[in-house]
Amino acid sequence: MSSGIKHPAKFSESIVQVLFDAFSAENFPDPIWILDPFAGVGNIHQLREIGHFTIGIEIEPEWAGEHEWTLRGDAHSLPFPDESFDAICTSPCYGNRMSDNFQAKDDSRRHTYRAYLGREVDDNSAGKLQWGDKYKEFHATAWREAIRVLKPGGTFVLNTSNHIRAGEEQEVTQWHSLNMLYLGLAPVHTYEIDTPRNRHGANADARVDHETVTVWRKP
Repeated sequence: MSSGIKHPAKFSESIVQVLFDAFSAENFPDPIWILDPFAGVGNIHQLREIGHFTIGIEIEPEWAGEHEWTLRGDAHSLPFPDESFDAICTSPCYGNRMSDNFQAKDDSRRHTYRAYLGREVDDNSAGKLQWGDKYKEFHATAWREAIRVLKPGGTFVLNTSNHIRAGEEQEVTQWHSLNMLYLGLAPVHTYEIDTPRNRHGANADARVDHETVTVWRKP
């Protein structure tokens, strides 16, 4: 049963449209099985509208409970056999201020995973990891596990974004792309999509103006 709890980083409408195009009948004339290992409140399931089958994995029970096709689980230990899915489609945490894990002592508006949940995020969640070595280690492990359950020839669609920290753009998207290459995936296409960005906080006037969707193919 849905709790109605909100999520601070759902797929925007423009990103969903890119996903519809990527998984269109032109590219996939037959229905396929798609996994989102970081499903949040389950926006991935919109792809069922164009005839595909979707499964989500989400570690936070409140968000997992938002959709019947999302299971509570850990992206580092997926409950599926090798080569189970035709495609992976997901958006990881960006390692930005949404992953701040302190409890605010005032009534200021905060767009963080913790604030939206109303509690600390799970210990095994990336929702408490800032951009850095621990973030990279976490996602490298998650991507190896996702690729394990992806069929040979399968498609991996990844939505990421850079962000500004201390006045400098952090190359989050570039790191994820290099990691995909390191894990043996072949690049297919890159989309840069102008999206509404969070305009709160210290860097409100210094935001990266787009998100990136990269499409990869498993050999």
